[in-house]
Amino acid sequence: MLKSDLTIVINTFNSDEKIYPCLNSIKPDYKILIIENSNNFKFKEVLEKKYSNVVCELTGENLGYAKGNNLGLSKVKTKFAMILNPDTLVEKNSIDNFFDTADKYNDFAIIAPAIQEKKEIEKIKKQNNVFEAESVKGFAMFLNIEKFKEIGFFDENFFIYFEEIDLCRRLKKLNKKIYLDKSIKINHIGGSSHNQSIEFEMELSRNWHWMWSTVYYHKKHYGFFYAILKVSSKFFSAVFKVIFYSILFNQKKKKIYFQRLSGLFNSIIGKNSWYRPKVF
Repeated sequence: MLKSDLTIVINTFNSDEKIYPCLNSIKPDYKILIIENSNNFKFKEVLEKKYSNVVCELTGENLGYAKGNNLGLSKVKTKFAMILNPDTLVEKNSIDNFFDTADKYNDFAIIAPAIQEKKEIEKIKKQNNVFEAESVKGFAMFLNIEKFKEIGFFDENFFIYFEEIDLCRRLKKLNKKIYLDKSIKINHIGGSSHNQSIEFEMELSRNWHWMWSTVYYHKKHYGFFYAILKVSSKFFSAVFKVIFYSILFNQKKKKIYFQRLSGLFNSIIGKNSWYRPKVF
């Protein structure tokens, strides 16, 4: 396999403060396509001038994780693609290690880093260096483009949350292979992948979409009544906290939990994932 067989897709939204450490951690041998969910021409100009291997496309609007990554994947002409969050750091040789694993396990649909969360470390220690999994985290994954022809890529009804879980579930239904690899080490810094100046608005958006996506995913795969049962405790908790923070005159906390109720209600009645962060 050749380095030219891989395109790295990074979906960004006001990520000026996060993207440079990520790009600096990737060898310049690899093609990188950045999908920037705005009209930030300066961002595009600076990136393409600084990095000869980077192409930045502006969407003009915030498409979200699923639709933004699908747009990037639709432009990929290589055999493989790598989905990467802007708030990540790729450790040395990790991409080379992917190629080695892809050679040995050429039936793969997805290969992803094995260490996904701290709580999983002990369980993963007992596994082989490469092992099959049911799902992966969405911050970093290598995709075999050929394997996705039957199902497409991400369900664009999701704006954020549950997209990769839904994708993996659909792959598994078709007996496609998902592997985790201990030799691929990509650090997910986490927190936020956008500028801190818009953090509260993004917090409102995250809470709305967390509830919307939770209901939508469980309705899609398990049915309406199971979805209602799944979120019932979250509903009562959010109602209590809206009342509690209203009494304390804590408007920020009240808004956050009100957003959870709004996202939950909109998903239950079948409305699309319409909420977008108000960023000016």
